[in-house]
Amino acid sequence: MAVSSGSRARTRKTTKAAANGAQQTQAAPVNLSDERLIEMYRQMVLIRRFEEKSAEGYAYGKIGGFCHLYIGEEAVAVGAIGALSADDHLVTHYRDHGYALARGCDPGAVMAELYGRASGVSGGRGGSMHLADVSKGFWGGYAIVAGHIPLAVGIAQAIKYRKLEQIVICFFGDGATNNGYFHESLNIAAVNDLPIIFLVENNSYGMGTAINLASRVTEIVDKAAAYHITAEQTDGMDPLAVYEATSRLRERCLAGEGPFLLEAKTYRLVGHSTADPAGYRTKDEVEQYRAGDPIGRFGQVLAERGVLSADAAKQIDQEMIEAADAAAKFADESPEPAPDTLYDMVYAAPLG
Repeated sequence: MAVSSGSRARTRKTTKAAANGAQQTQAAPVNLSDERLIEMYRQMVLIRRFEEKSAEGYAYGKIGGFCHLYIGEEAVAVGAIGALSADDHLVTHYRDHGYALARGCDPGAVMAELYGRASGVSGGRGGSMHLADVSKGFWGGYAIVAGHIPLAVGIAQAIKYRKLEQIVICFFGDGATNNGYFHESLNIAAVNDLPIIFLVENNSYGMGTAINLASRVTEIVDKAAAYHITAEQTDGMDPLAVYEATSRLRERCLAGEGPFLLEAKTYRLVGHSTADPAGYRTKDEVEQYRAGDPIGRFGQVLAERGVLSADAAKQIDQEMIEAADAAAKFADESPEPAPDTLYDMVYAAPLG
């Protein structure tokens, strides 16, 4: 049903794509080379092995503060970021390691940041929740729930004002959609027709609270209707489905049809943070989704296409284990920020 939105009509599209862990869905049809498909698989495995190594570093006290792992949700970051151009912008929440790696940040520099070392992507100032790499249009990494969404809208407003061929993608969890920042941001983006994709990773839990206990509206796409924003769901356990949806919505943003909301139905296979035993979930529920692990699913799709053999998949896994080990070694051997740099990077350099 079309609804009026200023000078043109918007349609709220709802494509139901539940990410049931045991469900084997056919990958969305996308035109990618075998090399790209294998690279997407490599990225997903890298994120998984990096996160496991991060958990180990946290257990040994080498990573301080909070540490939120992306295990189980790798398909979202890899699929969505793979559909962007190098000039597009990313703004993310605090579960941010996977996005940094998918955007091409060096694993050693990312791990060094988790360790608080000077060689980290943010100079050891940000840690796990505040990764950023300006050279890649990757703006972080924000610890305040939903607090980064208005910042993404600001970047989108700047893009439109400067008439650039770019978009912004803003990642956040389902819990953030109950926050005022979310609603204010969607309203401003809709009023100004901004080139932004709000990508909601709906893993059914905001920290330890099930979505139905925190929100009367459990289908996040329905929340976009209030602002006449086109919204749809995709299978967040399938990188090709996420890639297809993001690529299509990106082209529409570039054509001046934004903003959009994309809800990726996914599931984290670990607790909210490394300190969370996730006792609020049943063992059966976790095992159901673990059976549909996105890496295994994608590997099966590539095997059926004759793109990736079992031996090649094992080799990639071993290479990514070694890459994660090397990242941890680099971080461990990197120096801490020197005391005389305490006030560095407090203020941005003046323009001009």
